[in-house]
Amino acid sequence: MSTRAVLNDADITRALTRIAHEILESNKGPDDLILLGIPTRGVTLARRLAALIERFAGTVVPTGALDVTMYRDDLSQHPTRTPRPTEIPPGGIDGKVVVLVDDVLFSGRSIRAALDALNDIGRPAAVRLAILVDRGHRELPIRPDFVGKNLPSSRSERVNVRLAEIDGGADEVTIEAREDER
Repeated sequence: MSTRAVLNDADITRALTRIAHEILESNKGPDDLILLGIPTRGVTLARRLAALIERFAGTVVPTGALDVTMYRDDLSQHPTRTPRPTEIPPGGIDGKVVVLVDDVLFSGRSIRAALDALNDIGRPAAVRLAILVDRGHRELPIRPDFVGKNLPSSRSERVNVRLAEIDGGADEVTIEAREDER
């Protein structure tokens, strides 16, 4: 395997800062906004975005976690997934603008599962999608509203996001290619 760095700590901070500004602009401020991260790294990214939005707008934006494990369509292929807790902010999602946050968008199947999970929880006014890395290869008609980095890749490559809060060390995004693919 050959690994190369795509984003470093400063790049990720810059991307999240830009996404936070874009969310505020798109929503015309922080009112009725909720950020829901998809475990694992999406939750950390949602919290970081909420902190940035609070810094820029002076308002606390509710954050939570949306576990999509039981809504996935690949459980028969990967049955050992461990569900994570879903944490919806007090007041729920009805009538709110929900921004789903995840680290990497690939096939779109996790986001489809997230939309199904949201449907069981309530009825938001709108759902937006914020992604740190969009690597393409969509299998479903899903497009993010906010993207940190578009990263064209081959299906055989693997994109890894490491965040200090979860993985220790520095934040980084790397891409791994098999030696025979280079």
